Amino acid sequence: MRDFFKYLFASMLGFFLSIVVIFIICFVVIAAAISSIDDDKSVAVGNNSVLFLNLDQAITERTPKRSFGNLPIIGSEESDGIGLNDVLKSIKRAKNDDNIKCIYLNVISPNAGFATMREVRNALIDFKKSHKKILAYSEVYTQGAYYLASVADKVYLNPEGALEFKGFSSQLTFFKGTLEKVGVEMQVIRVGNYKSAVEPYILDKMSDYNRKQVTAYVGGLYNTFLTDIAQTRSIQKDSLYSIADNYKIREPKDALNFKMIDGLKYKDEILEELKALSGKTKKQNISSVSINDYIKNNTSSGTGKDKVAIIYANGEITGGEGSDNQIGSERISRAIRKARLDDDIKAIVIRVNSPGGSALASDVIWREIVLTKKEKPVIASFGDVAASGGYYIGCAADSIFVQPNTITGSIGVFGLIPNFQNLMTNKLGITFDGVKTGKYADIMATNRPMTEGERFIIQNELNRIYSGFVSRVADGRKKSKAYIDSIGGGHVWIGTDAVQIGLADRIGSFNDAIAAAAKKAKLKDYKVVEYPDVIDPLKSLLEESTDKIKTYYTKQELGENYMLYQQMKKVIASSGIQMRMPFEAIIK
Repeated sequence: MRDFFKYLFASMLGFFLSIVVIFIICFVVIAAAISSIDDDKSVAVGNNSVLFLNLDQAITERTPKRSFGNLPIIGSEESDGIGLNDVLKSIKRAKNDDNIKCIYLNVISPNAGFATMREVRNALIDFKKSHKKILAYSEVYTQGAYYLASVADKVYLNPEGALEFKGFSSQLTFFKGTLEKVGVEMQVIRVGNYKSAVEPYILDKMSDYNRKQVTAYVGGLYNTFLTDIAQTRSIQKDSLYSIADNYKIREPKDALNFKMIDGLKYKDEILEELKALSGKTKKQNISSVSINDYIKNNTSSGTGKDKVAIIYANGEITGGEGSDNQIGSERISRAIRKARLDDDIKAIVIRVNSPGGSALASDVIWREIVLTKKEKPVIASFGDVAASGGYYIGCAADSIFVQPNTITGSIGVFGLIPNFQNLMTNKLGITFDGVKTGKYADIMATNRPMTEGERFIIQNELNRIYSGFVSRVADGRKKSKAYIDSIGGGHVWIGTDAVQIGLADRIGSFNDAIAAAAKKAKLKDYKVVEYPDVIDPLKSLLEESTDKIKTYYTKQELGENYMLYQQMKKVIASSGIQMRMPFEAIIK
């Protein structure tokens, strides 16, 4: 009888939980559908409006479809963000929108790379040609925030706030000591002294080669940062360097004294100034529209039957379908092929923002670019990073556009094979045994060290892939293999240097690349279309929710150890032959 009730209650509980889960799923699906309908609605912009530019949100390549509208989801820590494509379109449209009188820029800590921020910054500079004003205000400016805000006509800081201006630093995290403690040996094979993506697992500090290129990379970013601020704030670049080097901005009044800002004001004073800029009286309320709402009025740009297609290649490169934030070779190559076979599409821009990834997947995408270039112009536009595999997929384009602070190059290959034998056997007491029909039947096994024969085979394979990589670049850039090899070896280059050495053609924006594609195709009137389609969040609702919930609880359980957990997952996922950027530096 006891067992009967136990099974009865277990069945009832299972049934009840199933009903709850089904109810939650149905509720979320319906709510998301309703939200998506609302998201598609255009937004009315009143007369004398202020465009509110909140740039603390993530700035991605394209605005994602809202997964769940404004519903809170377990594991979700931030909004979906906004696409650079929509930000640029909106600022350009606001320039000629009679209802928009000025822009209010509010930013504390932007969630974007420096090349992306430069695209936004240049769009704001272009907006000022309309003689409309930009007002920037914040209680705190990080360096990235100030980089954006410095373009404004007036830059204001809270009287008790802070402006960070101290120079750039880059810190790399090394896991060799941790791996040794847990008994994991990282077996590394690579081609190129600068191909240092493996260094965090085998060293406890940067190699001389890596230090050299990180120094050049950070220095290049900083040079662009200071140059751009000097131009818009009318302050000598050397003076800015001295201010940062000596940490002269220690309190709000210092920022004012050194002309980094135009005034110290409270929010109520800012609101009064915005009223004046937008033609409102003191007793009237400000009419404002947020950038997130304003983008809903964006329409396909251009007219006519002819089209220029943009192919977005964003994230790490992998085989399969990928996602909006991961370059799946199947999905991207299919998009390129579709654009190639469409007779109305006369030119293609491939927009690359990727640190690289799978060597095979990169080659699959490269092949489609080569085939397409034979039929219509292909222009590459590189974002924050187009390195290693990211460079590979763009090197065949007719022309390559970069920002001065784009990171690119990294022509090299590496293999990473972890050996978990010590961890499994000596730490956990797990042993392995088996049979095989050939000496190399279990090559790439992770439960034992590599043999010399295996290492020889893998090294030869990497040499072959690297030679192919160099040949692809040499053919695409019309250079000799010897020359490409001399600037390869995994070496990372900043955008300005990439142009000088021939890895890129021009310093130019995303829109410059689109214009160049149209010009090469001899188009005057054309529409811009985007591929691949943004993934419908409802299609991946269960998988996305499960991943977010799992991530949320894993973080709660592991706490500070979550970063190590992520790195171990990444090591396992990166096993095999990879084309990746040689370091992941955090610039502060």
